[in-house]
Amino acid sequence: MLAVVAAMREELVALLDAVERPEDAGTVAGRRFLTGRLAGHEVILTQAGIGKVAAATTASVLATRFDVAGLVLVGTAGGLAPHVAVGDVLVARNLLQHDVDASPLFPRFEVPLTGRARFPTDPRLTAALAEAARAVVAAPPGALRTFGLSGPRLHEGLVVSGDAFVSSAAASSALRRAVPDALGVEMEGAAIAQVSHDFARPCAVVRTVSDRADDVAHVDFARFVRDVAASYARDVVLGALERLPD
Repeated sequence: MLAVVAAMREELVALLDAVERPEDAGTVAGRRFLTGRLAGHEVILTQAGIGKVAAATTASVLATRFDVAGLVLVGTAGGLAPHVAVGDVLVARNLLQHDVDASPLFPRFEVPLTGRARFPTDPRLTAALAEAARAVVAAPPGALRTFGLSGPRLHEGLVVSGDAFVSSAAASSALRRAVPDALGVEMEGAAIAQVSHDFARPCAVVRTVSDRADDVAHVDFARFVRDVAASYARDVVLGALERLPD
């Protein structure tokens, strides 16, 4: 059984509506879990909550209580790299916690006692998501045009996570200087990746870029999540599952 999670219910709602034969799997640690089928695969879905601790709690419950075979995180992110635009899709190849700094005991960004700063996503899951995302951005939802956006692109690479919401040009610039190859920033992915590593579970992360992580509010966030990001998440996950063996 594969887990599909998002920080906010609004990011997950289109996928919840697509679940076949949904069943309530109970509430654990304040999170309600729903099982069912998507594209022929057994899945479990839940709202993880916002931030690294909430994400880590959710991933730990999924690994221990439900013994999931893998985890997929969907949702939104802020764009960091200059070529990443609002409406684009990010598929993470690696994840890093940009607010971890135990120096001088350990190098900056390295998670103490793990020997690593970057946690890779699962190649098979990630490749399936990337292939599905490439098809989605080639024929994006019509709602994208209502935001004055067109020509979305797929980007694969490093996504960074932290418990501070990055929403100023100064903070965004500082992140780009510290981690020059970061494509985007969000608040949960690296925690999901670390817990997945600890429990030897494959994981993957796909994000829709909703802003440029700066002082400018490019779109109505709530409407963008509802009309664009939630649809992206549904279509990308369904497309990826269709590409994976049952």
